[in-house]
Amino acid sequence: MRRGTLLAYSLPLHAGVVLRGQHQRQRNGLVVRLEEDHRTGEGEIAPLPGFSRETLPQAAEAALLLMRRWVAGASILADLSGGEDIAQRIAPSVAFGLSCALAELEDCLPPQAPSIAVPLCSGDSDEFIRRLTALPDSRLAKVKVGLTDGGAESRQVNGMLAALPGLHLRLDANRSWTAAAAAAFAAGLDPSLRGRIDFIEEPCATPAASLAFARDSGIPIAWDETVREGDFSLRPQPGVAAIIIKPTLTGSLRRCERLIHQARQAGLTAVISSSIESSLGLTQLARLSQVLTPGVPPGLDTLSLLGAQLLRRWPGSLLPLQSPALLHTIARAS
Repeated sequence: MRRGTLLAYSLPLHAGVVLRGQHQRQRNGLVVRLEEDHRTGEGEIAPLPGFSRETLPQAAEAALLLMRRWVAGASILADLSGGEDIAQRIAPSVAFGLSCALAELEDCLPPQAPSIAVPLCSGDSDEFIRRLTALPDSRLAKVKVGLTDGGAESRQVNGMLAALPGLHLRLDANRSWTAAAAAAFAAGLDPSLRGRIDFIEEPCATPAASLAFARDSGIPIAWDETVREGDFSLRPQPGVAAIIIKPTLTGSLRRCERLIHQARQAGLTAVISSSIESSLGLTQLARLSQVLTPGVPPGLDTLSLLGAQLLRRWPGSLLPLQSPALLHTIARAS
């Protein structure tokens, strides 16, 4: 017998979290729970405001329809991970959460994964250096750039790399640099240190401008937002080193797997990254990374933006676990 439950959660976000220019105080999302023959699988459906094409109410409506179809005996996996024409009609966050629940139900994900996450700096660089120094292994970190002028940020990056000689950096500009700001950043980098920048995610407002930056600066770039645009095709391009895959914004596990395979064929590194999911979603992303991108540290260091954990603990986190009683049941089906 099959049963399905759709629940809603709300977790506090720390002050200062801004998404597409909007301050966010809560991270709201859904948990889908599928049960069959004493087996249970869970998944998180959490559209990211300002980034997801679907709203939370739209995701809830779609998830409920698919969950009820599954309970009635349908094989919804074909809808979630079939051809692009089918998958494009299902909201990415819904496809990701339901495919995770199905994968858990069928034991297709490892039961646990190392809590490996590339440390993320989005503020005080001195405090971040102290944090990295205290870690047993601080060979790779991620830094948000595009928050001030390019020259100041190149000095910040120079300082980090000089302070930690074994450190490599992934930088993320979120398409925020003008061509002039990007050029100022490149000009301010210490030539002896720039080889330790693995890539910059989406440095400029358009893919063409980002490719021009990579060509002129010699600094590799990575596609993030570009991966989710309708006309994107994975192919080798000069200066492009990696693609960033955010399953909540991308879709089902099968779609993510296809993208990773295509990236490898194009000679690119695929990096699995988070979209401010709860600890439930983050632990599943860690397990997914262990299966699909072994040896490539995922970008999952976003739990510190939240004030509590949800259902499952992230190893080593001291954040409290939210009481399951605070989950609101939207619907049940059996």
